[in-house]
This record gives sequence, C-alpha cells and structure tokens, in this order.
Amino acid sequence: MKKFTKHKQFKAPLPAKPHDSLRIIPLGGQEEVGRNMTVFEYKEDIVIVDMGVQFPEEDMLGIDYIIPNINYLRGKEKRIRGVIFTHGHLDHIGAAPILLEKIGNPPIIGRPLTLALIKNRQEDYKKGSAQRLKTIVVKSVNDRLRLGGFSIGFFAVDHSIMDAVGVILHTPHGTVVHPGDWTYEKDPVGRQSVEYSQLSKLPRPTILMLESLGAINTHTRVPEKTMYENLEKLIRQAPGRIIMGTFSSQVERIKHVLEFCEKIGKKVALDGFSMKMNVETAKKLGYIKVKKENLIPIERIRDYPDKKIVIICTGAQGESNAVLSRIINHNHRFVRIQKTDTIVFSSSVIPGNERTIQRLKDNLYRLSDNVIHSDIMDIHSSGHSTAEDMKTVLRQIRPDYFLPIYANHYFHKEAEKLAIREGFPKNNILVLDNGSILEFINGQAKLLSQKALTDYVFVDGLGVGDISNVVLRDRQMLAEDGMVVVIVNVNRHTGGIIGEPDIISRGFVHIKTSKALIEETRKKVKSFFRDNRAHAEANDTYIGNKIRDQIGQFLFNKTNRRPMILPVVIDV
Repeated sequence: MKKFTKHKQFKAPLPAKPHDSLRIIPLGGQEEVGRNMTVFEYKEDIVIVDMGVQFPEEDMLGIDYIIPNINYLRGKEKRIRGVIFTHGHLDHIGAAPILLEKIGNPPIIGRPLTLALIKNRQEDYKKGSAQRLKTIVVKSVNDRLRLGGFSIGFFAVDHSIMDAVGVILHTPHGTVVHPGDWTYEKDPVGRQSVEYSQLSKLPRPTILMLESLGAINTHTRVPEKTMYENLEKLIRQAPGRIIMGTFSSQVERIKHVLEFCEKIGKKVALDGFSMKMNVETAKKLGYIKVKKENLIPIERIRDYPDKKIVIICTGAQGESNAVLSRIINHNHRFVRIQKTDTIVFSSSVIPGNERTIQRLKDNLYRLSDNVIHSDIMDIHSSGHSTAEDMKTVLRQIRPDYFLPIYANHYFHKEAEKLAIREGFPKNNILVLDNGSILEFINGQAKLLSQKALTDYVFVDGLGVGDISNVVLRDRQMLAEDGMVVVIVNVNRHTGGIIGEPDIISRGFVHIKTSKALIEETRKKVKSFFRDNRAHAEANDTYIGNKIRDQIGQFLFNKTNRRPMILPVVIDV
C-alpha cells in the first residue's frame, strides 16, 4: 500500500483563524449497535460519514427500523459538501434513501459496490430516484478529494464486505482517522493483509475514531482460512442438501461458496430479495464470476439430487418474514426441511437478537439432525475486531486522541480501559454520547455543554417519524394488557344512556369465558350515567374521558391489569 506522508498526500494546512474549529457530532452509533452517522464541521463546511439504520429492539412493536435524527442539520443543508460511506452494510447505508433527500441530495462518496448497494436501496425506496444521486466513486485508496475546507483521503480496511474503506478527514485543527467497521485479518484469503502503521505519519494531531465492538472480545478471532476450510468440508460431505443462512451483505463469503460449489459440481439457489439483488450487483461489477448454469432458481431445486443442491438464504437473525423463518414455519413454496438437510448458520448474532435466534435454533433442531452454528464449529469469521486487535491498531497508528465509536456505551468504556492499560493518556480518550459536540481548536479538544437532538426516528411501513414514543407505549400497552372498547348511545338532550352499552375485549379477556366480568363492566358504565345526571350538557369528550378513567380503575381493581380503554360515545 502507498504510504501517507505529510508532504506528498496533503497540502500544508493554512493557518487556522482564531474562531475556526473542527467539530465532531455523532448523530447515532454511540449508544447502540447501528444508526451510525457522524457529522464533521470545519468553518462553513460539513462532511458526513455514513447514514445507517438501527434494527428495532424487541419492545419496539411494529417498527421496521430506526434512523438518525437530522434535526441538527436543518438550516445547514447548503453547507453539506458530501456524504462519505465507509461500506455497504445497512447499519451504515440503510438510512441514505430517506435522509439524502431531506438534506438536499449532496454528493455521495464511496467504493463501487457500496455506491451500487445504495442505488439499489434508493430505487427500492422510490422508483427512479437513484438517477438523481450525485456520486463520486473512490476508485483507489490512493484517491484524494477536496470537500470544501476538508482534505479527504482513504485507506484500506478489512471487513466482512467488499469495498470497505477507511476515511481520513484533514483540517488545520486535526486529522481524523475513521476506519468505519473493521477487523484485523492476519492471513486473508485471496488478498493482501492490511496494516495501519502508515497512518502514524499523518499530520498531527491525529484523532482516531475506532469502532469498539471488539473491546470485550478476549477470544482469538476465527481466521478466514479456517472458516472457509470448514464450510468447504461441510458442503463437500453433506449427506443431503445444504441450507446456509447468512447476511445478504456477506458478499465475499457468498462469492467463495459459489466458486467452491462450481468447482465440485454443486448447484446453488439463492433466496431472499436482498440476497439475490446483492449477488447480481456484485456480478455486474465483476466481483463474482460464476457460470450462469451453476446458479439455479429456487423453484428448480427438485430437478437435481439433494446432494447436488446448496441453498443460500437470508434469515439467520430470525426475521419473521425472511426466507429461513418461512422455511421453518412451512410457509415456503419450494423448500421443506428434511432430516438429511444440513442447516448452516454462517453469521454472528446482532446484539439484542439472542432470544429470537435461540427460538430459531430450537425449531431447526426439531426438523433437522444436522444443524451447524459457530458454537459447535468455526463456520463464521467476524468482521469485527478483538481486544488484542484494538491494541495492535492503537500501537500502529499512535493517535493523539482516541474516540471509541460504533457500539453501546459500555463497549466504549471498556475500550477506554484497554487504551489506558496500553499507556494511552486518559485525558486524550473521549467517550461521546449521541449528540455530543466535540470541538478541536489548534489540536486542543473541548466537549461543549450543548448537545444535538438525537431522539429515535422510527420507520414503520411508509411512515417516517410519525410513530412517537407515545404511540410506541400504546402498542406496548396493547401487547401487554390488551384493549376494551366501550360503546354507548347517549341521548343528546338528556345526557342519559340509551339501551345497553356494548363491551368489546381484544387481548384483555375472552368475552365468552369472562361473562361475569363483562356484565359487571356493563353495569359500571350504566351506573356512571345514573350518577352523572348533572352533566347532561357535557360534551362527548368529557363523557369519554370519565368512562376511560372510571372503567380503567374498575378493571384494574378486578384484574390487576390495565387494558387500554377506548370509549365510543354516539349521540342519538
């Protein structure tokens, strides 16, 4: 790799003006896994790195995903010089179709596969919109750009997707080194190993923003070579079909499996929209070269002996609508799991998905005698570092400041401890929250007291940001205690009830088996109207609120549960 030097790679910085500063503002990724997006400001210029999604937690009912809150950028859209994408995983590009439009569609910068995956997602979000994207392709890590006052450079990183790239943002106040997601592969398959000593020669002070998911991982990382050898052994020796669940973004791993299957004469069927789209994109770019006849449609798997079939599909995280879940639930049109099938989980567990994946494994073990996952065989090599890797990179880059990023807060604290044990000065380690505003003036760091707004922005179907925390709490209440609808006909002149109130229960009690409770509730509603004759002139809102309060308290006293009460008042 070409080495960076102060003289060759960057022009000598101009003297900083007294009121100039470099600001770093993470809008996501500092308190969770995902939603990665960081804003860099220098003078009047803004550069953004990544726009990712966060997948919903188990109590976020009905939410598809969460995107960064860009309130901080409102009114500053004309100052945005570009958005740099480090790689093509959804936690780094997933929010781009929504957010780019909101900030005026600035140029987007990235390697070919990364930009192609963004275009695919953009087109899927809004037909025809990908053509309006302004793209700058990073053809080589030796490329250099000028984005306003920022000098931009790149460097190679290892990660679990092709075309991952690290970013250098240089200003007179400091040089930011940002690898994005990374790992440290000592013996890579089919490419040269990457090391980072050349980054120690960058103009000072250097600010290393290092993804820190590996801060608590003290195990030895599974080498790629070992993983591929195990996968090849499984594919070669399988008594029947291989059904492999993995991330659709694991393009490099999928490429290896496709090439090996072609070599030994097995047919591969891909299933899952994102899986097929990503592989097709990689084929168009020339990253995957496989004979057309070796990739077969999923509906043709029965045309070949089971021993000749490998199915690669999405759903290794237990997503309810993904292919693997549909296969397990007998909802797949062409695949039924057989005892002789070998099911392979070649992916890591996204934090928060542990329970879902455990249920998925339980169900698979009931259907197949050959379920293989990383707990019993090394068939997955993580795209993230270990604690030892982090020590190595810190020693190689020797930054002036260290900012742990891209993980939950406790990972960052552990990364801080790790760096201190390596002799890094504590005062030069900065653990930020989402929305923190870190300012550098002439190389001196200062954390400002104000913070950017980083509340969750929920995406549910076509709705972006229309699901508030209040709505989410309502969904949680409905999931926990259900709802009761109280329908009453009210005489508009006297304020009295006409006929019997209707009581509808959903998720609270079963009406047929709880007739006594329903009848008591009906009497309670009628007594409310007897006791409130003085409120004959009261409006429907007043009556509805009173019914909600009194019936809610009554049902809590009877059941110790708090269903959502929905009064329906009909004037007659």
